[in-house]
Amino acid sequence: MDGAIRVTVWNEFRHEKTHEAVKAIYPDGMHRVIADFLSAEPGIEARTATLDEPEHGLTDEVLAQTDVLTWWGHMAHNEVRDEIVEKVHARVLDGMGLIVLHSGHYSKIFRKLVGASASLKWREVAEKERLWVVLPGHPIVAGLGEYIELEHTEMYGEFFDVPQPDELIFISWFEGGEVFRSGLCYHRGRGKVFYFRPGHETFPIFKQPDVQRVIINAVRWAAPAGGPKPAFGNVKPLEEIGD
Repeated sequence: MDGAIRVTVWNEFRHEKTHEAVKAIYPDGMHRVIADFLSAEPGIEARTATLDEPEHGLTDEVLAQTDVLTWWGHMAHNEVRDEIVEKVHARVLDGMGLIVLHSGHYSKIFRKLVGASASLKWREVAEKERLWVVLPGHPIVAGLGEYIELEHTEMYGEFFDVPQPDELIFISWFEGGEVFRSGLCYHRGRGKVFYFRPGHETFPIFKQPDVQRVIINAVRWAAPAGGPKPAFGNVKPLEEIGD
C-alpha cells in the first residue's frame, strides 16, 4: 500500500482506571504503550481510541482513516454499542485489518467475525507460558526465535471455541500443563484478522520486545494489500453473446 499504515489502537481503558496493580504497569493505559511502540516503527502511524469516548472513539471518519485496528477489551464487552460493531465489521469486510488481543477474544466484533462463542478455559496464577512458532516463515513471526517465553501470565486453555483458522501461527504451553492455539489468522471478505493471546492486564506483557514484534509484524501483515474491489449483483456481459 502507498504511504504509512494508519493504525487505531482501541482499548476498553477501564482496568487502568479502577485497578491499582494495572495502573502501576500502564499508568496511561495499554493503548498508549501499544501506540507508542507502533509509532516508533518506520511506515506506521498509530492513534488511540477508547470505550468511553463518543462513539467509542470509532467515528465514521476515524474508521475511514484506519488501515488496521487493534482491539483489547475485557470487563465491558457488553457496553460496546451494536451499531459500532456493525461499522467495524463492515470495514473489515471492505479490507481493514483487525488484530484482537488477549481477552478481546470475547468481544462482540471477534465473535461476530468468527461466528462462534470464542469460549475457553482460564486460570490466573502467574504461571510460565511458551508460545511455540508452528508456522516458521510466516511474516508475523519474522525476527523471532522458535518460541516466545512469558515468565508470568494468565492461562488460556483448550478447547477454544473458534473455527479452524486459515493459518495457525502459535501454540502455547503453560506451566500447569494446558496448551492453547495462541495465534490465529482469518480472512473475512477483503480483510485480515489476527488473534494473539498474550496481554493480561496485571502483567507487563505489552512491554516485552518479542510481543511487540509480533504485533508490529501483524500490523504489516493485516494492512490492506490493495487490488481490485469486487463488484456484486447483476452485470452486463463483457463480450457479445451470440444466439
